[in-house]
Amino acid sequence: MTDLYLAEPTMDLEAEAMAYRAEYLAHGETHINGSLGLIRYDRYSEWLHEVQLAQREETSRLGVAATTYFTVRRSDGRIVGTVQLRHTLNDDLRRRGGHIGYGIRPSERGKGYGTAQLALVLEKARELGLPRVMISCDRDNLASARVAEKNGARLEWEGYDEEDGWIRIYWIELPQGR
Repeated sequence: MTDLYLAEPTMDLEAEAMAYRAEYLAHGETHINGSLGLIRYDRYSEWLHEVQLAQREETSRLGVAATTYFTVRRSDGRIVGTVQLRHTLNDDLRRRGGHIGYGIRPSERGKGYGTAQLALVLEKARELGLPRVMISCDRDNLASARVAEKNGARLEWEGYDEEDGWIRIYWIELPQGR
């Protein structure tokens, strides 16, 4: 999967990003994991502004600094996924969100892109100096659980969350110097 790379959103990616969003909508999906709410924005420039605000704790609606990436296939420039790396955890993220959220375009699922995407963002987490990262997923989202486990995640907790229902909490250790 060396054909993939992480790209921070820019106006140059607008057409591809909006096609990515449109595919989710066409599949009847109402959320794009790891995208900071891209599905809610008809105007890419407004979403891009939110992504930029989120990069600083002082301006982030999450209350923590976060970087959002597109996962792009080199061979054709197609966005295959989105992933968000939260630089720290607040109480809410510690309970049910974690450091990393990720999603794969509906037509590209089941091809190993999720596993590769997570591996790429784990390198970014290492660069930030994070010793370990937390990931949460719905208990019945077996694909997301497999992506985490293939990247070394260990299940720490499974239970019921008032807002999200049944979830799993995973941690991935990030030894430095790799």
